[in-house]
Amino acid sequence: MAHEIDSEFTSLPLAALADAALSRARDLGADHADFRVERIRTGDLALHDALVETSHEDDLRGIAVRVVHEGVWGFAAGVALTADGAAQLADEAVAIARASRAAASERIELSPEPAYGDGTWISSYDVDPFEVPVGERIGVLADWSEQLWRADAVSHTDATLRQVRENKYYADTAGTTTMQQRVRLHCQLTATWLDHESGRFESMRTLAAPVGRGWEWVSGGSYDWAAELAQLPELLAEKAAAPSVEAGRYDLVIDPSNLWLTIHESIGHATELDRALGYEANYAGTSFATPDGLGSLQYGSPVMHVTGDRQAEHGLASIGWDDEGVEAQTWDLVRDGVLVGYQLDRHIAAATGAARSNGCAFADSPLSFPIQRMANVSLQPAADGPTTDELISAIDDGIFIVGDKSWSIDMQRYNFQFTGQRFYRIKSGRIAGQLRDVAYQATTTDFWGSMDAVGGPQTYVLGGAFNCGKGQPGQTAPVSHGCPSARFRGVRILNTVQEAAA
Repeated sequence: MAHEIDSEFTSLPLAALADAALSRARDLGADHADFRVERIRTGDLALHDALVETSHEDDLRGIAVRVVHEGVWGFAAGVALTADGAAQLADEAVAIARASRAAASERIELSPEPAYGDGTWISSYDVDPFEVPVGERIGVLADWSEQLWRADAVSHTDATLRQVRENKYYADTAGTTTMQQRVRLHCQLTATWLDHESGRFESMRTLAAPVGRGWEWVSGGSYDWAAELAQLPELLAEKAAAPSVEAGRYDLVIDPSNLWLTIHESIGHATELDRALGYEANYAGTSFATPDGLGSLQYGSPVMHVTGDRQAEHGLASIGWDDEGVEAQTWDLVRDGVLVGYQLDRHIAAATGAARSNGCAFADSPLSFPIQRMANVSLQPAADGPTTDELISAIDDGIFIVGDKSWSIDMQRYNFQFTGQRFYRIKSGRIAGQLRDVAYQATTTDFWGSMDAVGGPQTYVLGGAFNCGKGQPGQTAPVSHGCPSARFRGVRILNTVQEAAA
C-alpha cells in the first residue's frame, strides 16, 4: 500500500532549517557538514495475565548538525526547530571541533558519495500502527493472553507490543537532500508453566520476529498467530515433561528462528570494520575477523554465503539512504565460506582505502552522533536446497533447535554459547520428542565450518531485533537477519543445569 510522509513532519520548515545550519557551517570553514531533522514516535504496551502493566507513547523531535572542520569531528544537537536554533548548532559543532583538535589522533576524511537531490523513501507496510486506537491494540493482546491463560499448562502469560514510526530529513553540503519514513513493529507473547511444589518453571514464547511492517503483522494475516497460540500450551507442557539433555556432541538442524541470533552475534558484529580495526570495543568488544584475513580467512564451510544489505523488504535495517547520505546497497561478507567483505561507514571506508561506504551509518535519535551500525546480515539459502524435514532426515542422532533465548559470546566474537525456546531429539532421521536444558557451544569458525547443508528458499525467514546495542554512550539500532534452516555436524551440547551446578 502506498503511503505519504507524515504531514505533520513535512509541514516543518525542513529546507529552511537545513539552509541555516549548512550555510553557517560553510561560513565557519567546515570541510563537510550534514544536518538531520528527526521525529521518532514510539509506542509500548505490556500485559501480564491479560492485565495492562504498561501503556506508553513517546514523541521525540530534534535536529542535529555534524561537521568535519580542519579534519576534526564536531557535533551538536537540540530540540529548537528554528532557523536561529539550527545556525546556533552549527556554531557549537564547529566550536567543539576546534576545541578537540589538540586531542585528535587522526585526520577525519570521508569516502566520496554521489549527491542525491530531493530523494524520498518509505518502508513497506500496509497499516500505520499509530492509526490503530490503543484500546484496539490492548484488546488484541488481552484476548490472546486470555486464550493462553485458559490452558491447563499455562500458569502466567506476558504480552508485549512495541511500534515505531521514524521520520528523517537529511541534507549535507555536497548537495544531498533526502526524506524518509519507516515503520517497524514487534509483538510477542510468552506462556509460563510453574510447578508450585518444586518451584521449577519453564517458559515458551511466540516465534514471530520483529519486522519492518505495520499493524497488518498482527491483524492482517501476514503471520498465523492463531495457529501458533493454539499450539503453544501443548508445546509448553511437553517441554515441562521432557527429559534433560545428556551433554555431548550432536548433529544439529537449526531453525531460522534460532539461527538469526547466532548470525547476529558471530557474523554481524564480527564483520563491523570499526570493531575489526579496534576503533570500537564496547558491548562485547572487537573482532577476531581482522583485515589481514580478508580474502583468506576460512569463516565457515563452502556452503556459507552471507550478505550485508540495507535493502531487504521489511528489513529492520533497510533504508533509502543512511545517516551520511549513502544510498542503500547489498554486498557479500562471506562467500564460499571465506571472509570477503565488511560493514563500513564513510570515515572507516576512507581510512582503509575503500572506494565507497556501504551505507552503515546510523544514529538512534536526533540527539545522537551517527556511528557505524549493522546492516541486515543474512545467510543465503541454496537455490535448490532441501526442506527442513529433509535436513532432519539425514541425521541419525541429533537435535532440532527452534526459537532464540539466551546467549553469551566473548570480546573477540569467537567463543560462544546459545540456548533456545524448543529442542527436539532426532533419532534415525525423525523427531523423537522434546528435550530441555540445552545449549550449544563452539568457536565461530568451528561452528560455521561444521555446516554441511543449508535449506532452500522455502525455509528462509527474516528474524531480527529492535535493540542491538553499540557505542559509548550506548545507542540501539533495529536490524534483521535472514537465513534458511541449516545442518551442522558434531557440535558440542551442554546441559545448562549441570553447567550451572558446576
